[in-house]
Amino acid sequence: MLKLLDCNNFWSPSGGGVRRYHLEKMDYFKSRSDVHYVFVMHDDKTYTEQIGENAFIEHIEVPKVWGNWEYRYVIRKGPIERVILKHRPDIIEVGSPYFMPRIVHSIVKRNKLRSMVFGFWHADFPVTYVRRFLENTPLGLANKGEQLAWRYARKHYNRMDGVLVASKTVKNRMEENEIEKLHFTPLGVNNVLFHPGQRNTGLINDLKAGNLDRLILFFPHRFSKEKGLHVLLRAYEMILEMLEVPPALVLAGTGPFESSVREAAAKYEHVHFKGFIESKQEMAEYYASSDLGFALSNWETFGLSLVEALSSGLPLIAAGDGAARDHIEKSKAGLILDEVTPDQLADAIVRFSRIDRRKLSENARKYAAQLSWESCFDRQLDIYQRAVEVSKRMVH
Repeated sequence: MLKLLDCNNFWSPSGGGVRRYHLEKMDYFKSRSDVHYVFVMHDDKTYTEQIGENAFIEHIEVPKVWGNWEYRYVIRKGPIERVILKHRPDIIEVGSPYFMPRIVHSIVKRNKLRSMVFGFWHADFPVTYVRRFLENTPLGLANKGEQLAWRYARKHYNRMDGVLVASKTVKNRMEENEIEKLHFTPLGVNNVLFHPGQRNTGLINDLKAGNLDRLILFFPHRFSKEKGLHVLLRAYEMILEMLEVPPALVLAGTGPFESSVREAAAKYEHVHFKGFIESKQEMAEYYASSDLGFALSNWETFGLSLVEALSSGLPLIAAGDGAARDHIEKSKAGLILDEVTPDQLADAIVRFSRIDRRKLSENARKYAAQLSWESCFDRQLDIYQRAVEVSKRMVH
């Protein structure tokens, strides 16, 4: 029986794509008796939770990151070493570049384990976090910082037995920067739940507020700069002067710039602050009931929320790089911005309001129907099983 253990410093109870990935993965493995599956969940206390015949959540006590109420980073090997030695997995999947690759490699080496280590490239961190953070600094610091980050990535990820990546655009960039042993593994979507049939007429009537010509815009992302929140809020101000009927804008999420969202909701009659939507059913209804969604980050490595939107038949306005561009180019279910600026976004929203949206919606659903979580995890499991078989043959 294959033993698989997942660990990830990107996990948080109110996270977006990473949280969805792990929840769906736990759901997949809890019904399988042929794989021993363990997810290491950072929590405020330590205990074991059994979720299936051979599926477990190992909760480990980890302090919260200072200044951030969502994340708990493992920075010492003690807590996770106990879990790894308890289960002695064949495969350890490392989901984040921060601390975890070094910690896991040291545990495997120190204890002379036969565990194979794979990485999942959930964040294109040399570009997403390092270059973006330094982009307005002088002396070429952005370029230098990115190159140092790629050097760090080569050091830790090229030691691994393989690296999974969910976007071909990002995979190409990784290859250009000499990251080895890559596996293209697109993620999935629950295309039964996220379906145009979830359209809620009562919700639509509430948001349209008596005017059937009112567009419903939906932004279910983290309230942060990289997701394009401030660009959207500025563009909304502009389109109030450009469209005869003010659109309804629903902002759902949490994040460091929640105060900006609250201010906009207080200022504009048709801007609605929803907070974090916990229920998948409620999220599906918002997707299916809206007219237009947004994928404004240039740094998505797959963009689960993007595919949930497309599966619901919701067209998108997308950034011109990363997985956002990938999905819209392949699906032909939206508009792509040359640059993510308020002017370009406002123009795109106005252009969208004047075109036949039915074809875009049909394209969106058709594209997403090809993706499923089952096929995603089947593919991953096949990669892991083959790797273990090859490793065992080499030993013998």
